[in-house]
Amino acid sequence: MPEVLTIGRVGVDVYPLQVGVSLREVETFGKYLGGSPTNVAVAAARLGRSAAVITRTGADPFGEFVHDALRGYGVDDRYVTAVEGLPTPVTFCEIRPPDDFPIYFYRFPKAPDLEIRPEELDLTAIREAGLFWATVTGLSQEPSRAAHFHAWEARGRKTHTVLDLDYRAAFWDSPATAREQVAKALPHVSVAVGNLDEVEVATGLREPYEAGRALLEAGVELAVVKQGGAGVLGLTRHEQVLVEPVEVEVVNGLGAGDAFGGALCHGLLAGWPLERTLRYANAAGAIVAGELACAPAMPTIERIERTLGVG
Repeated sequence: MPEVLTIGRVGVDVYPLQVGVSLREVETFGKYLGGSPTNVAVAAARLGRSAAVITRTGADPFGEFVHDALRGYGVDDRYVTAVEGLPTPVTFCEIRPPDDFPIYFYRFPKAPDLEIRPEELDLTAIREAGLFWATVTGLSQEPSRAAHFHAWEARGRKTHTVLDLDYRAAFWDSPATAREQVAKALPHVSVAVGNLDEVEVATGLREPYEAGRALLEAGVELAVVKQGGAGVLGLTRHEQVLVEPVEVEVVNGLGAGDAFGGALCHGLLAGWPLERTLRYANAAGAIVAGELACAPAMPTIERIERTLGVG
């Protein structure tokens, strides 16, 4: 069974090779594996963890590329299946460092990863995985929503059941609709992680400590609030840790959160103290923010330790 099992969004990132240029003017692109929970699995595998992802693609060449890329990164693709009649999603973005990265999702008429069905899940793998990672996007439509709750019920809120509050407005009718689904999900998970915008959608609160405490009150054991330039806050019922940011010359901020997530998985499974776990996760995110692509840039432990000046 995998140490890290993720579920949800997948696709192909088509990123411009010209920085600071509008898509209207870009002439050349690079093609990369994409989708937040998929990239988290890649990041965890790069750190030496056995990892797998539960998702669905189109029955098309981009779907075949997803399988090839996962295998190339050492991620188990046995739970990746095709949906006839729906294309594998493609995502474009514009690269405007340091903090402007417009993103365009092509998930029409419906993304195959929202066709994950409860009856198709390997519940044994979900129960026995060392860590199970899901995102809020998977709650945006059926049957994916039912599949997520089915998975959580089978897992029984086992330690290291993580909900990434990864909120994308394009996938929801409103923040209120997303908040309603997150409120139902939080009692099933032990860890919640998100940035300031995402925790505000989840809790209605933007102040980091208040939002973190609200997540704890909703039932999680660990709340992680990413605050950008203000660092990362981790809260449990007995501890609070604030980790300073790692300075980096940002090339593409997209994917930094997934690198953070993979390192968070590694630290939790290793049983590290919260402060060490968040420092490593923060450094991993900074490393990927300094690169163009997401999946190919996921760092090793050695690179994280060099960035932190340890080891």
